[in-house]
Formats: sequence, structure tokens, C-alpha cells
Amino acid sequence: MLRRQLKDIASWVNGEVVFIDDHSVNVAGVSTDTRTIVAGNLYIPLVGANFNGHNFVQTAVAKGATGVLWQKDQPQPPTDVPIIYVEDTLVALQELAKKYIASLSTKVVGITGSNGKTTTKDMVASVLSTTYKVQKTVGNYNNHIGLPLTILQLEEDTEIAVLEMGMSGRGEIELLSEIAKPEAAIITNIGEAHLQDLGSREGISEAKFEITAGLAGNGTLIIHGDEPLLTKKVVNSPFNVVTFGSSKNNDYYPAVIHTESNGTYFKVSGDNNIELFIPVLGKFNVLNALAAFAIAKHFDVSLQNIQLGLEKLQITGMRTELITGKNGITIINDAYNASPTSMRAAIDMLVQLTGYEKKLVVLGDMLELGENEENFHYEVGQGINEQEIDYVFTYGRLGKKIADGAIENMTKNRVLAYDDKQQLIAKVQEMAKQGDILLVKASRGMKLEEVVHAFT
Repeated sequence: MLRRQLKDIASWVNGEVVFIDDHSVNVAGVSTDTRTIVAGNLYIPLVGANFNGHNFVQTAVAKGATGVLWQKDQPQPPTDVPIIYVEDTLVALQELAKKYIASLSTKVVGITGSNGKTTTKDMVASVLSTTYKVQKTVGNYNNHIGLPLTILQLEEDTEIAVLEMGMSGRGEIELLSEIAKPEAAIITNIGEAHLQDLGSREGISEAKFEITAGLAGNGTLIIHGDEPLLTKKVVNSPFNVVTFGSSKNNDYYPAVIHTESNGTYFKVSGDNNIELFIPVLGKFNVLNALAAFAIAKHFDVSLQNIQLGLEKLQITGMRTELITGKNGITIINDAYNASPTSMRAAIDMLVQLTGYEKKLVVLGDMLELGENEENFHYEVGQGINEQEIDYVFTYGRLGKKIADGAIENMTKNRVLAYDDKQQLIAKVQEMAKQGDILLVKASRGMKLEEVVHAFT
């Protein structure tokens, strides 16, 4: 973690130290939340629409904060702790992270994309950690606050940092890339998430491509090569462009894929002498693994270590998480997030699985899809039929549109729509029996993990 003297921190953030005679006071770590303060931390109070961290500075001091950043326009600064005055505490946090990562010899891998970036982050970190000391983004610390905090948690001897870069709008990934300055970057794909804000898939691709803002001219850019919105952007690119995908036009594509109940086996084009295994399901996860494979090759990780890293993979929760539930029911918990692309992929994955009595899906609203949101949901439903899926349960206003589409290819009594989650859970518990498999997927705001919890 960040360990520096206050005078050095003040210099990095263009701040002024006050209320202290000895500027050599040391800081060990930072926090923006008094609930996580430990002795020696620098407390950075942020100002938001509905909160002001400056109001909690005394709590931070009582818990042992060594110093505090203080935004100049905030009244009544404390006088019992060293303060660094700054113009804007958020900008100072970001600048502090930028200067800290630049002071280290740590190499950075940046990862973004509409779907799969967290799983890809986990895969990349798992593979690289067989050969290097690696730290990665924890949880959802992937935005303009979370990424700087992740960087400031890096140990000085960390060799590679694997940083997920998310966004809420245009310009955010550019900011994150400029802070982290990645040596290599991955764009997993271009989907429909954020259509509400960015207007089109073209707009989304522009926003995701911002990850190249901090990438050196000779840096490595790894992209989904089956996506024209990405491939057309890298024509005459100054970067070392590497592609992965399903088609043989890519540098890396799956030569063979077969799925078992415990995960997925595959071989990579050009390396057919070695079979790789990932303890997760779905072709889309094989593609994520190919991105990790490409990064591993960039850092000269051996094939044997790539194999080992993928085998020991641990995925962040609620992403195609395979669970054995009560009464012998198998559950695929994919309730963390959803878009039309990822929902269709999850359903296709379920269709390909064999050895189960019945296949059931619980699908909820996909959020932030813009003015065509109802059509997106209806089309997902249209793609389901009862020769492949036995029962469809939906939850939410937009989930009802999935049900409306599914009725086109399914008997009406096999499609059940709910706007009450407890009624939904009760019906699914009634219908699902030993030997069945249940897929649960929706956007995070729908909290469909509550369905999973009912079975576990």
C-alpha cells in the first residue's frame, strides 16, 4: 500500500501541509470511508450529491488517521491533525494514485468491455500469478473512485496489477487509463450495456476504446476480433494488436470445446498439444480465457503455467457460478448483471448442457438499455423454445416482455411472469425437482440472488 511522508503526498497532489511542524510524518494507506480507517491512514473525505466526508473527519482522527486531505472550500477544518489543503479531494485522490503507480515498477493490465470484464480480470490474475506477484481489482472497485483506491493498495513489490475499468458515461475509461497507464489492455466485447447513456453500440465502442488513452504507443491491445466496431478502429494502429474470438481470422481461437458438469475443456489454435480447463461453463467464458491466454503470452508465461492458472481459477461471485442446491437441484447463479448479449449466451450455455431432467430459467429486467429496452427483452424471449428449455420464469416489468416473446415458441403454461419476487420463488420451488438445472440471470438491480438463496 501507499507508504509515503506527508510532504511527498502534498507535492504529488499540489497541496499545502498545515497544522504540523514535522513534514516527515508517515502515512500508511488511504481511506475514503471512516468505517475502514486503520491507524496510520490518510483520510480523504469526498463530497457527493448526498454526502460529505468532511463531516466525519473527527471519526477518522479518533480511529488513528495520520493526516487528512481537506478541500479548500469546506469550512471548519480540524486543528488536531495534519492537513493537506487541496482544491478538490476527488481530483487529489486520482492524482495521488497516478503518481503512486508511476513511482513503482509495477506493470499494469487494463481490462474493459460490455460483458465479461470481471471474469476476464479473474482469469488474467490467476494465470499471471503462477509466474509473478499479482494484485487485482477487488469487487467492483473499477470506477473513478475505486480504481485509484485499488492502485493505492498495491504493494511496492507487486510486479503486475490487473485493473478492471468500468464506466458510467463517456470519458470515464479515458480518465482511468490515464491514471493507470497500462502496458497492455483488453477490450472483451461490445454489447448493449449503457445504451441508455451512449445511444448506440458505436457510442459504446468509442467509450470502451478510451482504454487506449493511457496505453503507450508500443503497448499491447487485445480485442475481440469478431467485433467489426473494434477491428475497424485498429487499422493502422500504433499498438501491438492481438485478436481473440470464435473465428479463424483471430490470432487466438478455440480449436476444440467440450463442456462437462464441472467446467469447460478447450484447446487453443496453434497449441493443440495442450488441453486447457476452466471451472466455469459457457463458450463465452472460453473467449474470456483466450483473452487471458493472450495476456499470458505477452508476459511470457509458460503453457504449463497457463494451464495451472486457469485450472485454479476462482471467479468473483454471481457470474456463471455453479451451485448444488437443496434437494439435488443444480443452479447457475449469473445474477450479478445482464445484457441481451450475455443473457442469450447464458441461455445457449444452458441448452448445451446434458444430463439434467428439466432445464428452467429465471430471467429478470436488463437495465440501462435505452428507448428500445422492451424490444430487447421481447427478442430474448423469442429465442427460447420448449424443445430446449422446459420452463421460463420472469420477474419485473421488462421481464414480462421476455415472457411475451417466449410464448411465441412455448406452450403458455410453461411461461410464468411475476412482479412479486416471493411468489416467483414459491413457484420455482414447487416446480424444480431433483436432477433439474436452474439458470438465474438479471441486472444487478433486480437482486435475483434472492432466488438462489432460497435454494441454498
